[in-house]
Order: sequence, then C-alpha cells, then structure tokens
Amino acid sequence: MRLLPVACAFAIVSSWSVVAYAAPAAEVATPFSLRGLDGHAVRLNEYKGQPVVLDFWATWCSPCRASMSELDHMQERYQPQGLVVIGLSVDDGPSGQVRTFTNKLGVKFRVAMADEGVLDDYGPIRSIPTTFFINRKGEIVRRVSGYIDAETMDGFVKEILPR
Repeated sequence: MRLLPVACAFAIVSSWSVVAYAAPAAEVATPFSLRGLDGHAVRLNEYKGQPVVLDFWATWCSPCRASMSELDHMQERYQPQGLVVIGLSVDDGPSGQVRTFTNKLGVKFRVAMADEGVLDDYGPIRSIPTTFFINRKGEIVRRVSGYIDAETMDGFVKEILPR
C-alpha cells in the first residue's frame, strides 16, 4: 500500500507536527534488500552493529525535502561513530526522477525506492516523513512521524550511538 499525498499534506497543515514514540523493548528492525538509486543494493544487514537512521520520504513532500539537509548533516557529523542514514522513497514514479531530485539537492546518504514488502514490514506508515532510529543491536529505539527539527534529531541520534 503506497502513501497518498494527503498524508504529507496533513503534516503541512498541522505545522509539521511530530509524533515520536519510543518503540517497545526489543522491536528488531526487519532486514531488507533494495536497489539503491546508485544501482547498488542497499541491505540493512550490511550495517549490523552500526546505528541507523531509516527515513521514509517522498519528493512531493515539503517536510521531507526540508529534512534532507539535516539528515545529510547527521550522516556527516556522526559517521565517524558509525552512523548510517538510509532514505527510502515512497514515490510511485520512476527511480530516475527520484535520482534527479536527490542529485539536485546534493543528498549524500544512501537512497533506495521502498517496495511493498518494506512498507508492510515498517508500517503502517500513514504519514511522511516517518523516521526510524535503530541502535547497534538492530532494535528500533524510536519511530517519528513528521518533520524533526535539527536539535531534536540530534538528540534522537545520540540515543542510538552508544556502544
């Protein structure tokens, strides 16, 4: 089930409100393998033992576009501590359009197209952006629906960094 633009519109109308919650104990992130926009596979298992920020987004979503530079900043800032940022586009259009969009924005983190299986495994995803913070044990520590400001995102990333 793909998201409708209405989900993103809800985030805009509600001033990009954020709904964040800590995941139940030991909710393990489901492994996936998707074709990245660069043509190489993006596999969650490749990042075993590393903290991961997994962001579901779309090109038509204003809050998603606004968070792209912050996600890049988090990747750059915390990469020495092992942080990996993965963006999964829920766009229905061809991956070439998404690639053009991410190139125009200068996105540096890994990006792939979400498929039905990933949407089912991490869903329900009723609004975007929806961001998962996954610790080094592969556990989902936090799920956030809506735009995350820089300070809040930094705090959520710091939750998943400890060894």
